[in-house]
Amino acid sequence: MNKDTNQIMAHISAYRMSGLGNNFLIIDRRQDSLEISKNKIVDLANKKVVPFDQLITLEKKEKNTYPIKIFNPDGIEVDACGNGSRCIAYLISQENKQNKILIKTKERVLNAKIVGKQNVEINMGKAKFNWEEIPLSENLNTTQIKIDFLNKEHGYGFCVNVGNPHVIFFVKDCFKINIKEIGPKIENYKYFPERTNVTFAQVSGKNVIDINVWERGAGQTKACGTAACATAVAALIKGLVDNKDKRVTICFKEGNLYINYKEEIFMTGPVSEVKKINLDI
Repeated sequence: MNKDTNQIMAHISAYRMSGLGNNFLIIDRRQDSLEISKNKIVDLANKKVVPFDQLITLEKKEKNTYPIKIFNPDGIEVDACGNGSRCIAYLISQENKQNKILIKTKERVLNAKIVGKQNVEINMGKAKFNWEEIPLSENLNTTQIKIDFLNKEHGYGFCVNVGNPHVIFFVKDCFKINIKEIGPKIENYKYFPERTNVTFAQVSGKNVIDINVWERGAGQTKACGTAACATAVAALIKGLVDNKDKRVTICFKEGNLYINYKEEIFMTGPVSEVKKINLDI
């Protein structure tokens, strides 16, 4: 029996995928609408039988659109996950031999397409800059957020919503930042009523940026697609990279994401192969 739900545990098929070390557990609910509670997600995350940064459920198809739900390890549903959405697009493409896939998240419908072997491009839509849309708790200058416990080397934060809220700090060396210590403090800071994702970034070449990410509800992760999008947008607006190109390379330890930003944000990068697994839930 399951202690959390008092229900008999189910033996189900699921999938493991990764986007540049950003790990996902994907549960297919298209045939069997198995209920997955917040407590169950937390339990799965704590057991680490299948380590994941986000758990994604693939819901029943709606016409030509594939709805998904995205959950952090704390069991909270979130609005967006760029790498996770790219993984879902690749999974669907392998099933149906489609090159173009529509992914429906809580926040928006995303157009994805396969652009090479295990490479997926996805249109993440428009960035939001208004303090109410990010959201912030009060009307502040979203391009210069001052966090009172940070010092001069951290500078001011740039806030943007790219499907979920982000704050980005541009520093000389992003990997010298103890993000495990200050990440959760910024995530839960008073300005962020829905908490926020936190990124420390450094410009390391022409239109090339390295980033160190603390994900809301997940902690430090090896990669984060929406953080890559948010960082590229912030860098372009702040004039830290070449505005003529509109293309920024975001570097992670296991590879790169390529962000094009004009009116909308396009993200391109590799995903892993699909690994089918059995799971007791």
